[in-house]
Amino acid sequence: MEKGMLVLGLVAVMVVGVVVVVESSVEGEEVSYDGRSLIINGQRKLLFSASIHYPRSTPEMWGSLIGKAKEGGIDVIQTYVFWNLHEPEKGQYDFSGRADIVRFIKEIQAHGLYASLRIGPFIEAEWNYGGLPFWLHDVPGIVYRCDSEPFKVHMQNFTTKIVNMMKSENLYASQGGPIILSQIENEYEMVEHAFHEKGPPYVRWAAQMAVALQTGVPWMMCKQYDAPDPVINTCNGMKCGVSFPGPNSPNKPWLWTENWTTWYRAYGKEPETRSAQDIAFQVALFVARNGTFVNYYMYHGGTNFGRTTSAFTTTSYYDDAPLDEYGFIRLPKLGHLKQLHEVIKSCSNPILFGTQFTLSLGQQQMGYIYKRNSGECAAFLVNQDDTKSVTVIFHNSSYELGPSSVSILPDCKNVVFNTAKVNVKNNTRLITTGKKFNESEMWQEFKDIIPTFADTSMRSKTLLEHMNTTKDMSDYLWYTFSYQHESSNSKAVLSVRSAGHVLHAFVNGALIGSGNGNHEKVNFTLDNTITLNNGSNNISLLSVTVGLPDSGAFLERKALGLRRVRIHDIQNSKDLSNHRWGYQVGLLGEKLQIYLDHSSSNVQWRNFTSSNNPLTWYKIRFDALIKNESFGLNLGSMRKGEVWINGQSIGRYWASFLTSQGSPYQTWYHVPMSFLKPKDNLLVILEEQNGSPLGISLDIISTI
Repeated sequence: MEKGMLVLGLVAVMVVGVVVVVESSVEGEEVSYDGRSLIINGQRKLLFSASIHYPRSTPEMWGSLIGKAKEGGIDVIQTYVFWNLHEPEKGQYDFSGRADIVRFIKEIQAHGLYASLRIGPFIEAEWNYGGLPFWLHDVPGIVYRCDSEPFKVHMQNFTTKIVNMMKSENLYASQGGPIILSQIENEYEMVEHAFHEKGPPYVRWAAQMAVALQTGVPWMMCKQYDAPDPVINTCNGMKCGVSFPGPNSPNKPWLWTENWTTWYRAYGKEPETRSAQDIAFQVALFVARNGTFVNYYMYHGGTNFGRTTSAFTTTSYYDDAPLDEYGFIRLPKLGHLKQLHEVIKSCSNPILFGTQFTLSLGQQQMGYIYKRNSGECAAFLVNQDDTKSVTVIFHNSSYELGPSSVSILPDCKNVVFNTAKVNVKNNTRLITTGKKFNESEMWQEFKDIIPTFADTSMRSKTLLEHMNTTKDMSDYLWYTFSYQHESSNSKAVLSVRSAGHVLHAFVNGALIGSGNGNHEKVNFTLDNTITLNNGSNNISLLSVTVGLPDSGAFLERKALGLRRVRIHDIQNSKDLSNHRWGYQVGLLGEKLQIYLDHSSSNVQWRNFTSSNNPLTWYKIRFDALIKNESFGLNLGSMRKGEVWINGQSIGRYWASFLTSQGSPYQTWYHVPMSFLKPKDNLLVILEEQNGSPLGISLDIISTI
């Protein structure tokens, strides 16, 4: 509870009358703001927003997702803009398919909703490299996200391109389009101190650069308390109802850009979720304290297709959101929040136009009252004690407030909604076995080549950093060397220290061990007893990334891959870190793109064997199941790798990484209907370890 709220009696807060107008030279709806709310076409607005990221679903899903959000009482769809998706190579842009942001914004408009565009262009978002394209890494003299001219040039170029694209399609509200808000940067306050004197000038520059683009709508910065005027500073987090101190000017509205509806899943991080009651409590408290814009992050999380996840993040993203990964309504979460929206909207007149009073009702209890001169009145009775119910007296009547709850009284008399009381039935995901791929005759396999030092053309006398070597063109980097062993004793110990993420070690072509870090501890050491030939031995170490880091200061300095390699035998211990190394980026199957139908014949596929060799590609052809269903590929029998259907990657899998309860972090992997053909679908799997494809099935996902 904030300072000033514990004083008994009524405290009145008058509506701030200063209006900030964002200039626009084209006709459309004027978007401005004052200390109470955003103002659209002269009308104050109380808005509920939903984060739905266009590349984490398919264009065929967008309309349904947006429609379901609207049914849930949502007014605004919010999305990040994904720089490395749109400009994977410098100056080469992609706005097709899942990257068709214009189509997505127009879909929002077609449903009669507003849009909030978080350009960033650094976004974090559990997205590979925080949305930054890796080619930035090789720009001379660049330092990301600070007063660095090389970074600012490229950031401004991309931001301007996106703004101009939106303008050319008349998508800003000032042009008659749906976009009412834009965001520049993202949670910069969390790293600003690391840049010392280079931080504050960058904040000022970013704000000035954005405003100068003249979108005709306000700009915001999340988690940036010193956001320069007229940029609005906003709150991110689970508890902004309690923690947000308010905007840095009385003339700015209270905006909540990320109300986390659950926790994203990451390997090594124990799975957590968040109840509908807790979300509703924080939303109601935020509105009670003066909030008039709340965005749910995520409302639909979706799927991290391909290699788009950040380090150690699962392919499924925010599956426990109000709309699950497959786009189904999740109850009671969506239903409870829908009821909350309806009740708060019924109080919108006193909230937006009345005077706010606060009333202390106890040590951890507070009343927030909004009242108009006309007599309209709405009250929020808050109990922040999470251990017990409390009876309070308000307007000469008694009200029982449950633990961590807000009771909403649209007429200051009758409780219409309590955040802790859920009146919506639960639903459950139903998984029905569809098509089994359990016959060995159905499968073919190709064992990828394990390169030796002699096979490589890239050489160095030191251990190269993984990301800077692969340039994010592949997860895989081979470190190879030839080791001369002169001893009658064939036993030795191979010790490899890695900065992450995964390592598969081969000696003379045989897998001798694997190791990995996790989300909480990236570094690890692999120590394995090995058998060496007397004479020359081929050591091939496969370093694997599971997404690139997405956060932190000086992201361009982060390092992955092998840091030290030693071999200990009975005679001595040799540090081979400065040995002569040979490198190969990627696997042969990747280079030949054998996951594509037209490239599949580039290698000699063989009939399936039961040997379950590491680094093996498997393929199978199948006909689709019933149309208009949602499908999940059950990969519980596999261990780690990546999957393609008809040439489109549905993401990385890691079924062998278990939670503390002994369960995989993810077993079913979303297969969008649009990825499938009626007949002759090609499923290709790259298995790094020794999983068996005979346990795979394409299952039907529904809810009951």
